[in-house]
Amino acid sequence: MSARYLPVGWNASKLVYDGVLLAIVASYIAVFLWVAPHFQHVTLPLDAYSARMGAFGTCAFFLLTAILCIGPAARLDRRFLPLLYNRRHFGVLTCAVALTHANAAFEWYFSYSPLDPFVALLSGNTSFRQISGFPFEVFGIFGLVVLVLLAATSHDFWLRFLTPPVWKSLHMGLYAGYLAVVLHVALGALQAAHNPLLAVVMTLCVLMVGVLHLAAGRRPARPGDTIDGWIVAGRADSIAEGRAIAVPVPGAEPVAIFRHDGKLSAVTNLCAHQNGPLSEGAVIDGCITCPWHGYQYRLADGCAPPPYTEKLVTFRLKFTDGMVLLDPSPNPPGTYVEPLRVA
Repeated sequence: MSARYLPVGWNASKLVYDGVLLAIVASYIAVFLWVAPHFQHVTLPLDAYSARMGAFGTCAFFLLTAILCIGPAARLDRRFLPLLYNRRHFGVLTCAVALTHANAAFEWYFSYSPLDPFVALLSGNTSFRQISGFPFEVFGIFGLVVLVLLAATSHDFWLRFLTPPVWKSLHMGLYAGYLAVVLHVALGALQAAHNPLLAVVMTLCVLMVGVLHLAAGRRPARPGDTIDGWIVAGRADSIAEGRAIAVPVPGAEPVAIFRHDGKLSAVTNLCAHQNGPLSEGAVIDGCITCPWHGYQYRLADGCAPPPYTEKLVTFRLKFTDGMVLLDPSPNPPGTYVEPLRVA
């Protein structure tokens, strides 16, 4: 591979985030296994495998619903941002729960089949021309494949290896996966349900996802918001020619966005000399000039002009609805980034 693998690093906030998620999942499974038998018809006692399938299946659906709600909720209220920053961990856990559900279903329904279990899974029901009895398994398989693919590519290695546009397009497939899961439940568990509770809860979940996305889409972006993982820096006219603004980046150092000759460039706000605040400096002779000791760096690649060798981390910028957006993922020091033309 052409990209270097970097191990996942856990800090205190990530550990707390993961710990809370695991506690919620464990509590839900325990409560479900205890409560579910009380909602079953007296003539249809709930067996252990069915209880496991229901517990992990509904848990995966609720987790997936929560994941799709985090983005628009964070845009509407910044207090949800901590949930957004580690959403990939949320996705990997959801995939693990969904795989457990699939394994329980596979073992229960196909272990004693005279055919190969995988062949039986795909050929056991071929009633594709009717709604009642439609082979809902295909939707579950599709949704599971999407979750596995996204979990497997969640590490930043794949973000760099696939390039951000391809990686983002790939992960937008989560919406197709969610639709498949909804159809899987609607054509499967709901068809056999004797209690309307599951149908009501699932309908409310789907409505919540839709309403939140509509509300977030109608709200204009503001500085500090995030849009598809990019940070809204503000309008280009808020940056004076030859000067910069400092954009806060959660969990990292601020980024300085400079305007020069009608173009914008973004570098770390820390000077490579003594961490001086570059955003308080100016563009002199076409170079970013630190206000502390006058160290200079080129705008496009963050490199000090020869014979000096200092390099700054650079960042990508783009426009969306007239707002300047910053990719918070840093490029290696000295990486060339085409300046964003604004005039």
